[in-house]
Amino acid sequence: MQGIQRKVVYFSLYEGLAIVSSSIGLSWMSGEHLASSGPLAMSMSAVALAWNFFFTLGFERWESRQTTSGRSIKRRVAHAIGFEGGLIALLAPLVAWWLGVSLWEAFVMDLVLSVYFLVYTFAFNWGFDRIFGLPTSALGRQAQTA
Repeated sequence: MQGIQRKVVYFSLYEGLAIVSSSIGLSWMSGEHLASSGPLAMSMSAVALAWNFFFTLGFERWESRQTTSGRSIKRRVAHAIGFEGGLIALLAPLVAWWLGVSLWEAFVMDLVLSVYFLVYTFAFNWGFDRIFGLPTSALGRQAQTA
């Protein structure tokens, strides 16, 4: 599976499983019912998607003005820290308000979810590629022209 179909299936499965697992995790961490943590997880997903779009837009604009091109480890680390830091800053107040907890408790919940999503994203991508095959971009030049 390639192209837009792959992206739609990937996005749908990734976000669907992320919302379900986040709902369960938030419910467990906060003691709230799924009826409360489920809509919160959906809201967090929407915020994360919007933040990803705008952060990446800004980062790539900044990146295009740099004298050194390419994506070094240092630049990738800066991107990851900027993205995750910004996302936590956006989500902690939402979580605190929604669940009626302190900002500190919401921050800790966000940190736990960030670590979880690091592992989840790795495992999901590995599993997705095993089930649906690698995207054309990862097959190498010979496979792309065949």
